[in-house]
Amino acid sequence: MRITRREFLRKAGVALGAAAYVVSDPGEAVQASNEPTNVLILMSDEHNPRYSSVYLCPGYPDFLHTPNMQELARRGVVFEHAYCPAPLCMPSRSSFMSGLRNHEVQAYSNCSVYQERYNNPLYRGWVFPTYGQVLAQAGVYTAYIGKMDTYCHSDRSGFCELISPGNRRPPGDCNIQRRPVAVRAGAHYVATEYGPRENACARDAELVEKAVNWITTKGRSLNAHGVSWTLTVNVVSPHFPHTCLPEDWALYPMNDMPRYGREQQSAQHPFVADHHLHFEEDHPDWTPENIAGNRRGYYGKVTFVDRMLGKLISALDRSGLSRRTVLVYTSDHGEMLGKFGMWRKCTLYEDAAAVPLIVAGPGFKPGTRVRTPVDLLDLNATIFRALGLDRVRPRSWKGTPLQEIKRDDPDRVVFAEYHGHGKRASHFMIRKDNWKLIYYIDAPHQLFDLENDPNELVNLVDKYPDKFRELERDLRNICSPEEENARAERMIRAQLALIRKNYPNALNAPAE
Repeated sequence: MRITRREFLRKAGVALGAAAYVVSDPGEAVQASNEPTNVLILMSDEHNPRYSSVYLCPGYPDFLHTPNMQELARRGVVFEHAYCPAPLCMPSRSSFMSGLRNHEVQAYSNCSVYQERYNNPLYRGWVFPTYGQVLAQAGVYTAYIGKMDTYCHSDRSGFCELISPGNRRPPGDCNIQRRPVAVRAGAHYVATEYGPRENACARDAELVEKAVNWITTKGRSLNAHGVSWTLTVNVVSPHFPHTCLPEDWALYPMNDMPRYGREQQSAQHPFVADHHLHFEEDHPDWTPENIAGNRRGYYGKVTFVDRMLGKLISALDRSGLSRRTVLVYTSDHGEMLGKFGMWRKCTLYEDAAAVPLIVAGPGFKPGTRVRTPVDLLDLNATIFRALGLDRVRPRSWKGTPLQEIKRDDPDRVVFAEYHGHGKRASHFMIRKDNWKLIYYIDAPHQLFDLENDPNELVNLVDKYPDKFRELERDLRNICSPEEENARAERMIRAQLALIRKNYPNALNAPAE
């Protein structure tokens, strides 16, 4: 049922009169003022956090220019080990949007056939609400800018306001066959698509300008009427192709190469061979010059994203909204960027599965770094906690508010999974304290001690069988990997059958 703006503002003011909480340390809470609280999220696409000045790791460059990420870290909390739910655009964004794990929402790939539950006989249940819809029903004004690319079309996402939303046209990605692994014909094109461009990132810049205008006008007005808001801003950078502005290109060296290549033990895994095959990574276009050029262009795009973050910080400061706004910078997944000879994402190695997560504002103690592993489902829960609306968040949704996370909790388990293209079957991740298990279907498992081996070079699964069994139990407490692999395969086969029937020409479409 539609309501008038006047009625919405009245109801929103009542709904948000409940006390919010400020958590300056885990377990310590004090009541905050009753003035409206807001949440502003900048989500980039494909940002490996190790390529920034906030997250430094041995074997990675220490020369990236990201001063605004550093400023946000100074004002708030850096979550050092944050993960996406699934290392691919639509799966990760769908989980964040719905508050559910990837195997629950069943958006396994970037294929948009059967995108919504009510069109799919294989789904259990009905369409999921989004966090924007749930919050809007509770009286929060929810706005969304840019790429959506989730299990539901933006028109049915339930946000109060959509600005330049980006949806993936059906059928979306059709290169989803896993057995045998599909070859993404033409995927090698990214090897030569890099370098300085005068108009690079123009749409992202336009979207951020719209966000700045929204904050300084509508955002201020809503708060003046006692209404809290959320604004989610999405930019596609630093996603390939790795073209960037000339001034950002000029900041970085020409010959920076991955430190860990195909000679590493972890690069010999069967799922890595699948990755190379699917993305045509053995193509002769992947020369040392083009590898270095792609990395340089990626660095330039990271710096561009940092500049966009700076614009949002300045807009909040100028509008007087910083002290009442939780500001978040994150990404949907990472980028391998040539490590182990791999590009893009679609793997549970750290470079693809980890994301930046920096949060400042009410509830977040300035200058804090949190070692405990977290994920984007925790960020979803954080939005509700920041607005004092935990009670309206569906109980089936996963995640713990970041405000509750201890700085160093050795018992906390974080889970990620991947069921999409470029692999013969599903694989699953458990992160707990220093340890990380990657559990594969039909391939050898991997166990890493990330404290001593942050680059995942040495598989310890045979050396520490007790630790493997412990983490496997943690995994099976969340799901059955065999059952979820089989369920994903049924879905993929059903999608392919429908593509062949209704979109036969799409099977020969150029690679994404």
